[in-house]
Amino acid sequence: MKKQTFVAIVAALICCVCSQQPQARAENPRSVAMSVTGYEYARDIPYRPLNDKERGNEMCTLDVAYEPESRDKPVVIWLHGGGLTTGRKEIPEALLRDSVVVVGVDYRLSPNATIDEIIDDAAAAVAWTMGNIEQYGGDPRRIFLSGHSAGGYLDMMVGFDKEPLSRYGYDPDSLSGIIPLSGQCITHFEVRRSQGIQPLQPTIDAYAPLYHVRGDCPPILIISGDRNKELYGRYEEQAYLWRLLQLSGHPDVTIYELDGYDHGAMVAPALPLILQFIKTH
Repeated sequence: MKKQTFVAIVAALICCVCSQQPQARAENPRSVAMSVTGYEYARDIPYRPLNDKERGNEMCTLDVAYEPESRDKPVVIWLHGGGLTTGRKEIPEALLRDSVVVVGVDYRLSPNATIDEIIDDAAAAVAWTMGNIEQYGGDPRRIFLSGHSAGGYLDMMVGFDKEPLSRYGYDPDSLSGIIPLSGQCITHFEVRRSQGIQPLQPTIDAYAPLYHVRGDCPPILIISGDRNKELYGRYEEQAYLWRLLQLSGHPDVTIYELDGYDHGAMVAPALPLILQFIKTH
């Protein structure tokens, strides 16, 4: 089950060496400054109405990094980490290769938003991407859902459970892949904290990706940090998810453990694995 990650680490180093220097570009209504050669950024696009300030909807925006002349390119939707309480939308520059379109998503945060609202924000952002990414050169038939930590948790909650996306008229099975990085697979610790449950007291309920395991969901790449350096047995949660997906008959699920990398540091060597997964799917 555990895979050696020397190739992934070398690939990450190559990506770092080959990364392009930022370039300046004048702003226009659609795009803001290029930071990787050939890519432009469309910033702060609302994926739901922003006029309901009391609900915190001003957080519901996303950024798109794309190459203006490209068409029908694979898309990565990236959901940021931060324990569902902190963090802002981001676009990992290491993913800006081979004309891949990357969508960085902001979502509302606890305690100002409920877990249901946060999951719904993630689903709304995915639905927006499915319906609008063609105008940025993306192929709506080749969308990959990824993110780190809390973002990985949201990947699975939207990709495994069909209900959140169905509210927007879409089916998660149309995704080309789900790629959670160090995502919580039991009930998220922020949900448990709000219920007075301690971090080391595990729970599996409807707010756990494990609760929604099914063998017919899109291809899955699970990436974890070193089991001895991860948060609260995070690797073991992901290994259990991998095993249950196999037992459920899932035909395309892979797990990597990145030896020597802790919860935060595992992101950099994981990004080349995402690009490799995209090429093979």
